[in-house]
Amino acid sequence: MQHFYLHRLSPFLVQFSQGVGIRWYGLAYVLSFLLAYRLFRSLCERRLAPLAPESVSDFITWAALFGVLLGGRLGFVLLYDFERLVHDPASLFRVWEGGMASHGGILGLVAFTFYYSRRHKVSWTGIGDSLVTVAPPGLFLVRMANFINGELYGRFSTVPWAVQFPTELREHPELLEQGQFSQMAPEQVVAVVRRGGPDGAAVEAYLREILPSRHPSQIYEALLEGVVLFTCLWFMRTRLRVPRGVLTGTFFILYALLRILGEQFREPEDFNFGLPRGVFLSFFLIIIGIAFVSAAFRRPEYEQGSPAKLQS
Repeated sequence: MQHFYLHRLSPFLVQFSQGVGIRWYGLAYVLSFLLAYRLFRSLCERRLAPLAPESVSDFITWAALFGVLLGGRLGFVLLYDFERLVHDPASLFRVWEGGMASHGGILGLVAFTFYYSRRHKVSWTGIGDSLVTVAPPGLFLVRMANFINGELYGRFSTVPWAVQFPTELREHPELLEQGQFSQMAPEQVVAVVRRGGPDGAAVEAYLREILPSRHPSQIYEALLEGVVLFTCLWFMRTRLRVPRGVLTGTFFILYALLRILGEQFREPEDFNFGLPRGVFLSFFLIIIGIAFVSAAFRRPEYEQGSPAKLQS
């Protein structure tokens, strides 16, 4: 029998007590905002964004709070956890329990940048172009945090780098019913594996026999939505002369296409019209992206620091 990697990573960088500590997921968001600030400020200093460098910190702070966090949380509870919201409205505010939707965060940023541009009388598409350019590193970090948490795992696979996720027992506790650890709750099994030791070795051996191997789709999506998307957008922002709005539209289109590609390896959570919900929602992003690109070329405006031609 081929041996695959058995996921045993802890969601905590540092744990102070049961359920309390510094989580990789939260740290990923903090680092995402810091990277976005540094990259956005660099674009402003090069006159590739319509903001003064000293105003970037306030902009990123409010974008993080009202765009990413609020939009992402609302997107999750409305698109993926609406039934729970109906029965328990307070769940909307329990962000420490997890639950963020990238589609919601993206649309939240669109709404926030529109408000910000009107309030401060700057180009909506101008700040949007730079914001989408610096966002992908954050997508990379959050997807990697998803892998560390053992969540949003992939479809069945026997590729050499496939992973067995003990956290799958939360969704399929029936896998434990016939074995020697059938008296243990899924969370107990996950905790024992993460803790290791003599007991952990016995549980690991058992889990290797019952858990299916899966694609580490979180890593695939991190590379697609983070590395590939950032490389394309940064090249366009710094090396090509494109009208305001083109980068925003390109982000929507490329993100959607890369998300659709990544969804081919990810275990679907919900469906709409026979399509995984992530794929279904991505088609709307493509439509929005095409609208941004079309509008940009109809009435082209350019940033002051945009190169006149492709630079060598």
